[in-house]
Amino acid sequence: MSIADKLVLQRQRHLKWRSFDRLELILMILCGVLCFGFSLSVTADIVTRTLGHPWLWLQEVTSTLFIYAIFVGTAVATRRNDHLYLTAVSEAMHGTPRVIVEIIIRIVVLGVAFCLIWFGYLNYLRGFGSFRLPSGTPIASLYAAIPLSGVLIGLFAIEQLVNGITKGFEHPEPPEEDLPIPPVDTSVQPRVGL
Repeated sequence: MSIADKLVLQRQRHLKWRSFDRLELILMILCGVLCFGFSLSVTADIVTRTLGHPWLWLQEVTSTLFIYAIFVGTAVATRRNDHLYLTAVSEAMHGTPRVIVEIIIRIVVLGVAFCLIWFGYLNYLRGFGSFRLPSGTPIASLYAAIPLSGVLIGLFAIEQLVNGITKGFEHPEPPEEDLPIPPVDTSVQPRVGL
């Protein structure tokens, strides 16, 4: 099994288009890179401050990586039905009530996506009047993640809505491949020497 197969979630396959699998893979890799970069920059910030020679630009890098990781992660989690999704409510239902709840959930997610796009874009435009220190970069560079995330969330919500209405939201999931669990030795080991 390749890394791509492990990163692209196969759960609820009936709600996904194969053409977006590559996008999910790219977003998952990007999330990993952003989280790794965030951890690395926080560590470097702590080390440089401890040594008495702080690199002030590291705080800008850290906040940028953190913000982009949040919004990219929110978008990919929407495709994977791991975020902004009320699974406990909908999965407890069957038939017409479930279809109605699933459609309402997706419409609410589309509303959130629209708000992210609209208000995120307005903040992005206003962000050219404020600058980050010490680099002097417009704060709009941070706000760009918000409408981008909204577009991706909307795209994935539409994907699920179209596929759910045409194919049905309720499909049995294939059993997950269980990895063999090695037996645990529960025997008591005698303590030697005291």
